[in-house]
Amino acid sequence: MTKGYWMAGVDVTDPEAYKKYVRANAEAFAKFGARFLVRGGQFECVEGNARARSVVIEFPSYQAALDCYRSPEYRRAMGFRRDASEADIVIIEGYDGPQPGDA
Repeated sequence: MTKGYWMAGVDVTDPEAYKKYVRANAEAFAKFGARFLVRGGQFECVEGNARARSVVIEFPSYQAALDCYRSPEYRRAMGFRRDASEADIVIIEGYDGPQPGDA
């Protein structure tokens, strides 16, 4: 089973209120086995557009990633995020096939 991912670009408009979202999302993320791979940090946008903050979250499966987003726990947290930021979020299935250099 391939993993699932949330890829998000976020512009935080109210840093104090956004802290409530960060505290609230922990319940849903723990329940669905989320693991942060990217959580802010230094970056360089080399093509296209980027928001101020990039986040990549790994889940055990694509279904777990979808279920987390649709869960009551995350819906509660989402209310805080929507009041404190603008975001683009994509939920995507991981790839587990051949890689460059594989024979």
